[in-house]
Amino acid sequence: MTTTSQQEVYRFLEDRFACAQACTECARACAMRASRAEPDGTQDQELLRRKGIMCAEACDATCRVLSEQDPQDEAGVRGQLEWCRAVCLDCAHVFDGHPGSEEVARACRGCARACTAFLAMLG
Repeated sequence: MTTTSQQEVYRFLEDRFACAQACTECARACAMRASRAEPDGTQDQELLRRKGIMCAEACDATCRVLSEQDPQDEAGVRGQLEWCRAVCLDCAHVFDGHPGSEEVARACRGCARACTAFLAMLG
């Protein structure tokens, strides 16, 4: 293995780990936000709860794919990353307009950026 290919492998693993870590942080923030929303509250609260749960599930699933997926299945990894990025951006947009949800919106955007960076690494 050449030095260049070793460096590419290290960058691939670092980007994969950074994305998985961002997914975990986003999932945690969304789950916490969802647990604070009243299930029988206003429509806005219900929307935040559902979005938080959906985002947490997408991020958890992506983290599992990144940690377990055969690295040769690039199409599967790419599809999972694109789905997670879309869910995170949608959730960040929903959380933006709600006081007390700024941290969750930032976590969602951070996860989307990590997914984008990893997708760029894949080429």
